[in-house]
Amino acid sequence: MEILRIDHLSKIYGKGESAVKALDDVSFSVQKGEFVAIIGPSGSGKSTLMHMLGGVDRPTSGKVFVDHTDIYNLNETQLAIFRRRQIGLIYQFYNLIPVLTVEENITLPLLLDEHKVDKKHLDDIVTTLHLQNRLNHLPNQLSGGQQQRVSIGRALVSNPAIMLADEPTGNLDSKNSGEIIDLFKMFNRTYNQTLIIITHDERIALQADRVIAIEDGRIAKDEVIRR
Repeated sequence: MEILRIDHLSKIYGKGESAVKALDDVSFSVQKGEFVAIIGPSGSGKSTLMHMLGGVDRPTSGKVFVDHTDIYNLNETQLAIFRRRQIGLIYQFYNLIPVLTVEENITLPLLLDEHKVDKKHLDDIVTTLHLQNRLNHLPNQLSGGQQQRVSIGRALVSNPAIMLADEPTGNLDSKNSGEIIDLFKMFNRTYNQTLIIITHDERIALQADRVIAIEDGRIAKDEVIRR
């Protein structure tokens, strides 16, 4: 089942002679449960693509459908709500709220929606992420690897249609990087969670089911490496 479709997506920054085309007519689709890595050198457009897929920045032209919803046909309020419920975002520098505990950071999307927390679902996530003894800690009391686990929990708590991770191991050492990628793979395979990782690390990319290479704002390669 198709869970994500990108149709002729372009993004241009600036105007006239100073205009920069960050994305140039990009189209592809992702099936539910796929693990896709998007790779490319710095300045290739992969982070711009991440922002378009995540509903963070509007494209100049083209469409993004998440679970059959044309997300850029929504107004800003509707898009913010949809993003919170259906798109799990994970960043390199965690983006945790420093004054909130681990449990509060993880459940924040639900609390913002005034939704009741599913205790069993939360317990399952926390246990899988090995955070059960850290629920009352603040972010500054955690290691980098633990903070990234919290951001993964926050991304998963709403059972999103897709999970997007932008260089999720870029701020971690090799041991923690390996553990985080193993967690991604586990959530993908055990829970059929659709996962898209933006990375410049080909070692990480080769653990995905499919690799899309971006160069100069266009798709240079789209290859299935395992089924």
